[in-house]
Amino acid sequence: MSETVQFKQENGVAILTLNRPKAFNSFNREMAFALLERLDACAKDETIRAIVLTGEGRAFCAGQDLKEATEDNGISFEMILNEHYNPIIKAIRTIKKPVLAAVNGVAAGAGANIAFACDMTIAKKSASFTQAFSKIGLVPDSGGTFFLPRLVGMQRATAMMMLSNKITAQGAVEMGLIYQYVEDEQFEEQVMNLATSLAKMPTKALGMTKELINAGMQNDLDSQLEMEGKYQIEASQSADYEEGVNAFLEKRKPEFKGK
Repeated sequence: MSETVQFKQENGVAILTLNRPKAFNSFNREMAFALLERLDACAKDETIRAIVLTGEGRAFCAGQDLKEATEDNGISFEMILNEHYNPIIKAIRTIKKPVLAAVNGVAAGAGANIAFACDMTIAKKSASFTQAFSKIGLVPDSGGTFFLPRLVGMQRATAMMMLSNKITAQGAVEMGLIYQYVEDEQFEEQVMNLATSLAKMPTKALGMTKELINAGMQNDLDSQLEMEGKYQIEASQSADYEEGVNAFLEKRKPEFKGK
């Protein structure tokens, strides 16, 4: 596979690292396809129970590599959206495993919105987020107009998208945009602690929870209650549920298998 997305597996956690540091991990066609390939492989691999997406160097991801998009024979925005970003966002949301964005630096444009589409986002204290699109006359993509209003409300989301102001990691936590920020020197350790904890949980139920969250963005209450009931019945018939109950009664730590 392409070296533009590095892969490492540890304790049931897949770590996917965007690896174009000289370009602040901005996306070109090669890296977009490499990430999609890696996400698909992680989804199918039963030994992988949680996924971390991070960046190499000083940036998480600066969005689109504009050189590729503006070359004389460059790819069109239609191709970039339909073949790169939209499939990436859909893959992140439909993988039945926790996907954790570990934002190690600047997250801008599509890079920021990919982070917001993940199940949880943890950032270095020195990291920052910006929509950036309006600065070059574009509109937000990669699900930004879908996720941001749901995360922080319409007023704040509108301001972020229209003004393209930089949001610090601390500010992002305070407004509910991301889950957590940590001191830079503790970042890698905290990311792996969180990802490993998720990987040890009943990941079958976590995957079902993710599906319910996705559906809840559009369902009415009756539809959501019906879906919860269906999924709860299925979860109650899983091996993880049996193990969880037995461990509780026996006063020991459960050993979940994601089944």
